[in-house]
Amino acid sequence: MRAVLTWRDKVEQCVYDLAFKPDGAQLIVAAGSRLLVYDTSDGTLLQPLKGHKDTVYCVAYAKDGLWSPEQKSVSKHKSSSKITCCSWTNDGQYLALGMFNGVVSIRNKNGEEKVKIERPGGSLSPIWSISWNPSREERNDILAVADWGQKLSFYQLSGKQIGKDHSLNFDPCCISYFTKGEYILLGGSDKQVSLFTKDGVRLGAVGEQTSWVWTCKVKPDSNYVVVGCQDGTISFYQLIFSTVHGLYKDRYAYRDSMTDVIVQHLITEQKVRIKCKELVKKIAIYKNRLAIQLPEKILIYELYSEDSLDMRYRVKEKIARKFECNLLVVCADHIILCQERRLQCLSFSGEKEREWQMESLIRYIKVIGGPPGREGLLVGLKNGQILKIFVDNLFAIVLLKQATAVRCLDMSASRNKLAVVDENDMCLVYDIHTKELLFQEPNANSVAWNTQCEDMLCFSGGGYLNIKASTFPVHQQKLQGFVVGYNGSKIFCLHVFSMSAVEVPQSAPMYQYLDRKMFREAYQIACLGVTDTDWRELAMEALEGLEFETAKKAFTRVQDLRYLELINSIEERKKRGETNNDLFLADVFSYQGKFHEAAKLYKKSGHENLALDMYTELRMFEYAKDFLGSEDPKETKMLIAKQADWARNINEPKAAVEMYISAGEHCKAIEISGDHGWVDMLIDIARKLDKAEREPLLMCAHFFKKLDNPGYAAETYLKIGDLKSLVQLHVETQRWDEAFALGEKHPEFKDDIYVPYAQWLAENDRFEEAQKAFHKAGRQGEAVRVLEQLTHNAVVESRFSDAAYYYWMLSMQCLDIAQDPAQKEVMLGKFHHFQHLAELYHGYHAIHRYVEEPFSFHLPETLFNISRFLLHSLTKDTPLGISKVNTLFTLAKQSKALGAYKLARHAYDKLQGLQIPARFQKSIELGSLTIRSKPFHDSEELVPLCYRCSTNNPLLNNLGNVCINCRQPFVFSASSYEVLHLVEFCLEEGITDEEAVSLIDLEAPRLKRENKWQEITSNNAQTLRLDESMDSVGEDDPFTAKLSFEQGGSEFVPVVVSRSVLRSMSRRDVLIKRWPPPLQWQYFRSLLPDASITMCPSCFQMFHSEDYELLLLQHTCCPYCRRRVDDPSP
Repeated sequence: MRAVLTWRDKVEQCVYDLAFKPDGAQLIVAAGSRLLVYDTSDGTLLQPLKGHKDTVYCVAYAKDGLWSPEQKSVSKHKSSSKITCCSWTNDGQYLALGMFNGVVSIRNKNGEEKVKIERPGGSLSPIWSISWNPSREERNDILAVADWGQKLSFYQLSGKQIGKDHSLNFDPCCISYFTKGEYILLGGSDKQVSLFTKDGVRLGAVGEQTSWVWTCKVKPDSNYVVVGCQDGTISFYQLIFSTVHGLYKDRYAYRDSMTDVIVQHLITEQKVRIKCKELVKKIAIYKNRLAIQLPEKILIYELYSEDSLDMRYRVKEKIARKFECNLLVVCADHIILCQERRLQCLSFSGEKEREWQMESLIRYIKVIGGPPGREGLLVGLKNGQILKIFVDNLFAIVLLKQATAVRCLDMSASRNKLAVVDENDMCLVYDIHTKELLFQEPNANSVAWNTQCEDMLCFSGGGYLNIKASTFPVHQQKLQGFVVGYNGSKIFCLHVFSMSAVEVPQSAPMYQYLDRKMFREAYQIACLGVTDTDWRELAMEALEGLEFETAKKAFTRVQDLRYLELINSIEERKKRGETNNDLFLADVFSYQGKFHEAAKLYKKSGHENLALDMYTELRMFEYAKDFLGSEDPKETKMLIAKQADWARNINEPKAAVEMYISAGEHCKAIEISGDHGWVDMLIDIARKLDKAEREPLLMCAHFFKKLDNPGYAAETYLKIGDLKSLVQLHVETQRWDEAFALGEKHPEFKDDIYVPYAQWLAENDRFEEAQKAFHKAGRQGEAVRVLEQLTHNAVVESRFSDAAYYYWMLSMQCLDIAQDPAQKEVMLGKFHHFQHLAELYHGYHAIHRYVEEPFSFHLPETLFNISRFLLHSLTKDTPLGISKVNTLFTLAKQSKALGAYKLARHAYDKLQGLQIPARFQKSIELGSLTIRSKPFHDSEELVPLCYRCSTNNPLLNNLGNVCINCRQPFVFSASSYEVLHLVEFCLEEGITDEEAVSLIDLEAPRLKRENKWQEITSNNAQTLRLDESMDSVGEDDPFTAKLSFEQGGSEFVPVVVSRSVLRSMSRRDVLIKRWPPPLQWQYFRSLLPDASITMCPSCFQMFHSEDYELLLLQHTCCPYCRRRVDDPSP
């Protein structure tokens, strides 16, 4: 720190106080009774102010307007002693008063005392000056107190003292803080102004005076200080704070707050602060050593470890002596003191080991490394001499002598070159061994060699950073400050008081080496730090220069596997003995996209085929044609095909198709046409192709199908004779008529047609047709499964008519399968079971409708007969869906209506033992009561008659639907369920069905039976007699004679007829159920030929002819098997 006198003036009276205008432009001086206004820039007296008649002791500028003339009154407060000084806190909330009795009183704005501080000296130590620290960065308000007990103390707003009292050894008259509170000025009886840190550490004197200093102030926001003395002297000083620092490689140490040392790692940006609590005069750093010179001693620090990133220092040695030196250097075991022309080498214990006397003033000194205890120093003198000194050698080595004074020095990493900046701002570079001046550059104020590259240095000056590689031109970029180090791509720059590491890409010097094809040197520069683009450029240039090793390293840095593979392949080829550099360079050019240059080199090296391949792969077919050999058709076609591939890839499909057809690549042409839906193009290709070319034709057919043009697909399949695919096409497109026609011509495809057809029908809910199709295709298993599922669904959904129909179809399917001897017994059993179920569900359909629907579609007699039929049939298990409750309920109601009261009562009794739905409960209970009012017998009109034995059977038959006398099964009408006048008979053994039919068809003459009524006249009376005795019938009809017998046991004995009986029968009286094998035909004889009975030729169910005709008119089909009227098949 130096104080430079800017201007001085002297007045006749004592200067008691000073005050700066807030902007620092003017200075107000209280001198006697006058106020003097000075211009601070040059000390000119602007004007004197003579308004006061007595001595002015204090002067100040208003800052925040706490008081103004508009205020009518000012509050006043008494104090216990004379007030000598005062100071407001930064926020204006508290006022500190210094008193003559040694007390400091801290009061708020209202004058109320909040804190009272009593100094140890009491009235013997008047408080002569106090000041609050103006810094806004401090956590607490800090009050500096100076008293005439010659002490300086610091207090918090709470009155708590900070630290101990600092002894001054003089009576302080004034105290003043710098604007930011970092320093304190103190003046008094010692006739000088001293500079202190904010913690009270004395740093030095600002300026010595001839009398007491009564006041001192700091110009706002500056380093200017003004001093007022008792003898009237006014002195204006500028304080210059010099930079105290040291640098070694990436560690930078500098002084902070005059008493601290901060060591900064320039790479990691880590910092460590060392508090010395004294003025730091000099700093030196080297490797793991740090030397700090204080006013009375030198401290030597070392790092805790050898780690290059360690930032922890500890004291190694103390040299408790006062030294005066211009420069300080530290080595591993020594410190070097520079004193004008003399260098002294001291050990860490303070003993002087060596001394060197120079011819001129020492301007620059630097440690350039070496073994511990034998380090080398580079020394520059004012007379231009440059020396190298080893700390263990008394003799200095003169490196060279130049004409101008040395300002800055640095030596290259290999110690072969020396860079010097002289006092004319010229940077000169010498060869140390030959003393030759290699080059010089102007506008330099500092220089540094790159520690990682021998031929690179940088120098700064004129606001620019200059980087020079070898002897190439300088590369410039803007940079403020001084260059003090250059490590790899980082340049260490000192600007004002801060050191920074600037990342500088080494692109410019690298390109300078590349321009001269110096690839290895360029690679070394690139390693210091360049961008990825620069690395790639280096790699490409080295590759073109066939410097594969450098190119390989550079491509590795940018992780370009493609070029690394190229280099590896070239190296492998070189190992195999290839030496044609033109061929290698052609490969490089082709990889770089310089295709024409590559083609020329391929042709030059005799490898036109490689050029052809290259252009072909690049789809540059016009250029490729120039390299075709002797117009070989195969090569031409290959080129056209590749051109078509390219057209396809660039989304030019039409052109690609035409090219593929020209090249004979029909499959690819078809694929593109199909993908784009060009049917016309496909038709054209398919018709031009020969039928032997199956693969492209099949592709055409595939796309025709895909594009919904089955006609063209069929044409294509016919062209190649692929009938199976044609059948599959018809099936897939559901063109069943064409498929069936093809199946008629080629029965081997029957399964391929009918099975998918059946599946299609099933998927479209046409299950009955699907079942028939499965049956027709011979897939009996599928047919049966479909029917079973249909039947189950119909029962679950209460569609009992449909269920009866499906069960009948199932029975017929089983009968069809029973033709296989292996399955005959099982299938016949199923046939009879399904026939029985069909009859049950057919009858129950009417019961269900009667119970569930509001209106009845059947006559009461029909419902009565059906319910009886069902009850007689349900002797064992009840099938799914059939309700006994519904059946008995229907029987009870209809019996009551028709006069079968006994049967009705029986039905109601049976219902009482069953679980009755709630909706029937009331009706059944009422019916059960009302039926008891009826007679306990049944109407005789309802009693069924057995037409074989003429026995009247009870309405409720325990044997079921058979006669209780002859056990002959009743034959019921499938519509009204009345017992039909039919008797089943069997053929004698030896008579075949064909013979029986032929005998019946003979139509033998029979007696006329129409004349049953005979008219007799006698004794004046006329009588009509019905001649219907069984005996007379028996005499006339051989079949009737077979019916007369007495039942001898419980076993049923069928009616067996002979040939003569058959011959006597009329064809219209006989009904035949012509079951297919393996069943036998069934024969029935009508005993009342005049009452016509019709049998359905499909299901063999019997109906009264009138009923059947009515049902046909209603349904246009058989109500049982649903055979249509117009269906000619049986």
